[in-house]
Amino acid sequence: MLSISPTYLLYYVPLIIAISLVFGATRHEDMGLITKHSLYTARWITVFMGIIVGVLLVLSWLT
Repeated sequence: MLSISPTYLLYYVPLIIAISLVFGATRHEDMGLITKHSLYTARWITVFMGIIVGVLLVLSWLT
């Protein structure tokens, strides 16, 4: 069975903030647009990673 440690979330939070802000800053110069784009990017990455974790959990239950 796949075991996910909650301490991995401590790595996720600063990483997702950094990635989202850099990605937003490369697209826009206005701080409001950077923030809006960063939140959208963070949400998209979080949902995508959640789907991957869900698929891996289902696969681990099947084996």
